[in-house]
Amino acid sequence: MQQQDPHTTIPGTIAPHIPADVYQRAQATGQPVVIVVHNTDPTGFPWQRVLIPFAIAGAVVAGGWGLAAALCWLMDTAAHTAAAIAGAVAGPLGVGGITLKLFHPKNK
Repeated sequence: MQQQDPHTTIPGTIAPHIPADVYQRAQATGQPVVIVVHNTDPTGFPWQRVLIPFAIAGAVVAGGWGLAAALCWLMDTAAHTAAAIAGAVAGPLGVGGITLKLFHPKNK
């Protein structure tokens, strides 16, 4: 490995985005080197850190309500089906003009 000349290299890693010839020219002429650092850190409150848990909690609550509504609909449909079958035992079952008799009474 070759030893670099300390007078022609940039000391440390102060600004890797500055071309070496610009830095060397500034050192030779005594011109100051201005380094502009853009700060991308947010200065306000990090709303994303708060909103994501609330969005997840809201999705869980909405899913729970949807599950409860689906179970209520399923139980309602099952109750209507059971009532229709029980009514068919007592008499014929009519749907859309078609009448079905599902069970025959034992005493006939």
